[in-house]
Amino acid sequence: MTPGMGRMRHPFSGDFPMHRVLVLGAGKIGALISGLLADAGGYDVQLADVNGDTARAVVRAHARKKLVAHGLDAADPAALARHVAAHPCDAVISSLPFYCNPGVAKVAREAGLHYFDLTEDVEVTRDVRATAEGSDRAFVPQCGLAPGFISIAANELVTHFDELRSIRMRVGALPQHPNNVLKYSLTWSTEGLINEYGNPCFAIADRRLVEAAPLEGLEEIEIDGTLYEAFNTSGGLGSLGETYGERCEQMNYKTIRYPGHCEQMRLLMNDLKLNQDRATLKRILENAVPQTLQDVVIVYVAVSGRQDGELREENYVNKIYPQEILGRLWSAIQVTTAAGITAVVDLVLAKPEKYRGFVRQEQFRLPEVLANRFGAWYSHGADKSVSGRIVVEGKAGRQRSRAGALR
Repeated sequence: MTPGMGRMRHPFSGDFPMHRVLVLGAGKIGALISGLLADAGGYDVQLADVNGDTARAVVRAHARKKLVAHGLDAADPAALARHVAAHPCDAVISSLPFYCNPGVAKVAREAGLHYFDLTEDVEVTRDVRATAEGSDRAFVPQCGLAPGFISIAANELVTHFDELRSIRMRVGALPQHPNNVLKYSLTWSTEGLINEYGNPCFAIADRRLVEAAPLEGLEEIEIDGTLYEAFNTSGGLGSLGETYGERCEQMNYKTIRYPGHCEQMRLLMNDLKLNQDRATLKRILENAVPQTLQDVVIVYVAVSGRQDGELREENYVNKIYPQEILGRLWSAIQVTTAAGITAVVDLVLAKPEKYRGFVRQEQFRLPEVLANRFGAWYSHGADKSVSGRIVVEGKAGRQRSRAGALR
């Protein structure tokens, strides 16, 4: 058991250690991460944001005794170091913009903390990996949807094959009801979206790691009778290429969108040169493209290879819709991202001796993630009627409104 942890009894889970965690960032994802952990039992949660009022609003809305708010500029390593010294914790979970994570990881290493983040950025992950070298704590970057859960799902299918031929990973977070020329709504970090649309991509071709251009490799894909498009985006391959590249002829990751989206983004980012002026592109998108809680996340994995001497293919396909959690509506991208990282946190802190140094997503097995109390949200079975009902009732978009008595 990690030093400093007490033990408590949860009415459904029996005895288990009380883990102290610091969640950095009270935005779309951090807000739900903190609520899931504080509500589950077994966690003392600090939620810190550069805007203390934002963190306090989230804490008031969740109304959980094991959740407290702090105003903290975690992008300042000295300020973060002072905070963790004054408010001890066992793990730090970063839901900050990707470029903040190297500094957070270094503070975690110096303070002897486990570290988790949601980054899709390749260079940031390399930096975190270097920081983690030789540590007796777990450093687990890329705990989001892609990379993250998609890597776990793909790895599970890979274990079913004697020989590998190809691994194709596709993920999309889409509006349920697209009605603009982009056929898109902002469902997560605009900076993260631009980053994956504009940075170099990596793939495996003929068992070699190769670089591919973003917004290229356009293809059609049909899932449950609906036609989508998919194209190269950065970061989604995660560490899977390194793990299986020499055994696999082809491996790639692409983002799923409604047909026509890629052409419009090529116009903005390439023809109008806005990939070279990302601050302007961010302002344009946030001014013109509305946010929505009525989205759908599509996870698609196809692995082919030989089983018992025969060439076969297996697929993992899942559609996740918005869910009502803690009395409020949360979008599918919020649910999948927060559920993925909290499941990984739960698994690591339950067996810290099993995870040390840099930890790859493919070290987690899909059945154990889906069986986890947080990962179970991936198979909860809700459809779009949940978000439709809550919108009709006028209760959507109130994630920072108080949702009941403190407990």
